[in-house]
Amino acid sequence: MLPLAVFLQNNVLAPVSMPKITYIDSSGSARTVEADIGATVMEAAIKNSVPGIEAECGGACSCSTCHVYVDANWKEATGEPGPMEEDMLDFAFDVRPTSRLSCQIKVTEALDGLTVTTPERQA
Repeated sequence: MLPLAVFLQNNVLAPVSMPKITYIDSSGSARTVEADIGATVMEAAIKNSVPGIEAECGGACSCSTCHVYVDANWKEATGEPGPMEEDMLDFAFDVRPTSRLSCQIKVTEALDGLTVTTPERQA
């Protein structure tokens, strides 16, 4: 089975660059990981053991333990939270205008370079 990061171009298999996401913890330490297109920002964090993302509900948008602050430069690209996400953010710690649940942000090529920060603690 071929990895997801491969595609057929001119009958030749070629690697596809995966979007990179930078997670910054509350102390300022940064960790950049590659994310699969179609995964969520939360799934990429869990797959790469990023600290600060607990994801207790596994991405079902039924908790707020994958809360992140989206860098202001990326707010438009990641979109606004939907009604269900907004309801769950009511339970998050230190909600800000750029708060999102990382389980609700789908990774696309357009998010290559995305930066998010985790709160001091998850609620």
